[in-house]
Amino acid sequence: MQIGPHILKNNLIVAPMAGVTDRAFRRLCKSMGAGMAVSEMISSNAQLWNTAKSKRRADHEGEVDPISVQIAGADPAMMAQAARYNVDRGAQIIDINMGCPAKKVCNVAAGSALLQDEPLVGRILDAVVAAVDVPVTLKIRTGWNPQNRNALRIARIAQSAGVKALAMHGRTRACAFNGEAEYDTIAEVKAEVTLPVIANGDIDSPEKASEVLRCTKADAVMIGRAAQGRPWIFREIGHFLATGSHLPAPEVEEIRRVLVQHLHDLYALYGEHTGVRVARKHISWYTRGLAGAAEFRQAMNRLECAWHQLRAVEDYFAGLAGMGKRLTYIEEMAA
Repeated sequence: MQIGPHILKNNLIVAPMAGVTDRAFRRLCKSMGAGMAVSEMISSNAQLWNTAKSKRRADHEGEVDPISVQIAGADPAMMAQAARYNVDRGAQIIDINMGCPAKKVCNVAAGSALLQDEPLVGRILDAVVAAVDVPVTLKIRTGWNPQNRNALRIARIAQSAGVKALAMHGRTRACAFNGEAEYDTIAEVKAEVTLPVIANGDIDSPEKASEVLRCTKADAVMIGRAAQGRPWIFREIGHFLATGSHLPAPEVEEIRRVLVQHLHDLYALYGEHTGVRVARKHISWYTRGLAGAAEFRQAMNRLECAWHQLRAVEDYFAGLAGMGKRLTYIEEMAA
């Protein structure tokens, strides 16, 4: 998988997710087999760039190349300025968000709302591509509702503008995250354009990744929600695609070790007060489906300091360790 001059180590990419794909999560997923991770979206509104949130999102210290930063907005000139701003701060790939279905994004005519205005899509892409000397990629959905799937027209506009890769979520804006993703539109786009196509949506297992690559002929897959609390999904998929066999499930001790390191990284990134609160959702994801997890989460969510949070995690996993060496989420959820 290649994006401009960047040759990725594989074709497994972490989807941009607001409030999730911060630097700590991106570094973790890359260490566990992802070939690339796309950042949380950064607004094209320059008035927001000096906020603590935006400064944190533009900080890529210690991150493994290539550094892909997603920008969001609806004004071509502002998007071009945002692209330059982020390249100056280390972005090696600029990704444009035209896929987010969130109301607060679409209500300002950004994200997937842009799919309704194809001329504006072209102006934004032309402006951003001309503004920077790094590859520009685009994230879209299949259309704005099931009756208006225009992904192929958008893809042709992107290819004409010089976009270097296209990621597609297999739902329309109106579908949000409801129902099952459909891959026929992704396959249609892949068959009609020459730029690399990345398939996204409901890819939650090695078998699903393999099937999506087979049916769409996509160049790569992008994984989002399935990696929450399960960052080793990338090495599992990579191994399956290479060998056709499954890796052993992670052992309890490895899950504990990965989670504890993730927590330390979150505290370092956000500071203790915010880090403890951000960590709560990650702890919930790591422990979902495990024995006693509901009671543990209820107690853990009342803790206010990093030391107590870490102690609670260590105690919980010590209890799990006595139940079996390879206790995994899937085993527990199926039990």
